[in-house]
Amino acid sequence: MSIHSNVGPGDETGGTAHAVAFMNSYLDSLTLVEPLHRLLLDVIKDEFERLGMLEINAVQALLLFNVGDNEVTAGELKTRGYYQGSNVSYNLKKLVDTGFMHHQRSEIDRRSVRVSLTPKGRDVRKVVSQLFATHAAGLMGKGVLDHKGIDDITMALRRVERYWTEQIRYIY
Repeated sequence: MSIHSNVGPGDETGGTAHAVAFMNSYLDSLTLVEPLHRLLLDVIKDEFERLGMLEINAVQALLLFNVGDNEVTAGELKTRGYYQGSNVSYNLKKLVDTGFMHHQRSEIDRRSVRVSLTPKGRDVRKVVSQLFATHAAGLMGKGVLDHKGIDDITMALRRVERYWTEQIRYIY
């Protein structure tokens, strides 16, 4: 994703130097969101390749990590934020077929399928969890971020998420 600003003083977006600077910083931050997620997937992929665990991809490993000890429906994967992609059915089927997840039809609503991790899926989750723990220790140990810094980033991203959600809900 590449976003560039052609906003200058006097434009309809605010016109002041402060507004222009904010707009440029906002657009700069937006250019980091997708590449950071892709980079995270590359880091996970590299870890699994290093360990010789080639039967699962990074998206699936992250999905297993996010599900954790929960038992959820396919629909809940998206609403709870466990999965952001568009092909959740494909990845669920693949994870069930390869033995990383259990699936069971609901007794009440036969259309609904609940999924949970198998022991093999929990092993994958443990690998991702250990990788993230190593990252956290490295970020702190090398002075890249401290606790306040990561909390500030998280809080700022949650505020942007809330703002965008409100834009979708209330503008149209």
